[in-house]
Amino acid sequence: MVELVLDARAELGEGPVWDPVAACLYFVDIEHGRVHRVDPAAGALRTYDAGSMVGAVALTDSGDLVMAVHSGFARLDLATGHVQAIATVERDPASRRMNDGKVDSAGRCWAGTLAFDRQPTAALYRLDPGGVVHTMLTGVTTSNGLDWTGDGRVMYYIDTRTKAIDAFDFDLTSGGISNRRSIVRVPPDFGSPDGLTVDAEGGIWVAFWGGGAVRRFLPDGTLDRTIEMPVTHPTSCTFGGSDLRDLYITSAAKPLGVAERARQPLAGGVFRCRPGVQGRPANRFKG
Repeated sequence: MVELVLDARAELGEGPVWDPVAACLYFVDIEHGRVHRVDPAAGALRTYDAGSMVGAVALTDSGDLVMAVHSGFARLDLATGHVQAIATVERDPASRRMNDGKVDSAGRCWAGTLAFDRQPTAALYRLDPGGVVHTMLTGVTTSNGLDWTGDGRVMYYIDTRTKAIDAFDFDLTSGGISNRRSIVRVPPDFGSPDGLTVDAEGGIWVAFWGGGAVRRFLPDGTLDRTIEMPVTHPTSCTFGGSDLRDLYITSAAKPLGVAERARQPLAGGVFRCRPGVQGRPANRFKG
C-alpha cells in the first residue's frame, strides 16, 4: 500500500536519497531550485535554496551535499545553506540544464543534462573526487535514472526519450563505460521511464512519468511487479528507513493543468511503500 509521507506540492519533485546516518530523506524540487530534508519519524522538514534549478543531490564523506545544479556541480553546506560551485559543465544554460544523478561505489558523482528542445544535444558527466569532470556520453536528450549492480560491473541508465532502460559494462577502477545495450524496451502504455534505483537483490525499480506507476524489472528485463500510484507523474524512487525496506517515491505536478491538479491533489508529494525487498545504502561522494 502506498502512503503519503509529505504533501510537498513540488512542481518537479526528484532525486530522492536516504541518509542512514541522519535517518532522513533528501529530495529536490527542480523548478523551484529547492533541496528538501525530511525527517519522517519527527515529521520535520527543512528547505534549502540551491540558487538555481537543481536536478539531484548526493551524500558526501564530509557531511555536506553535492548537487547537480542548472549548469554544473556544486556543494551545499547543510549547516549554513551556503552553496559553493565545483565545476561548470553546461555552457548553454538557455538550452540545457543538469538533471538526475548518483554516486558510484568508488565515490564519483554522475549526472547528466536535459535538452529543453528534446534534441539529442545533452550529455552524461562524471565528477571525480578531485574535481575533474569527464564527459561520458553524448547524443542524449533527457539524461535520467542511473544506478549500478551490487558487484559494480554493470551500470543501468535511462535517456527518457529513447523509451528504454539501458545497461553498460562498468569498469569500477577507471569509471569507464562500454557495450551499451537495451535490456527493456518500454511499452507505450507504461509512460516514460524516469528515475531508478537497484535493490539488494538486483531488481531495477523505475518510476514511470505519465504512467502512474513504479515498476520492478529483473536484470534480464523481465517485468517483476508494478506499484500503482495515486498520481500520474512519479519521478524517482529510493530505499530508506532503518531497515532500508521503505521505498520512497517522488512525484511532480508540473505537467498537470488546473482541472487535473484538482483531481490529483497529492501530485508533487512524496510517497512510501513496503514492497518486500531491501535496498542498499547510498554511495557517498569522496571529494
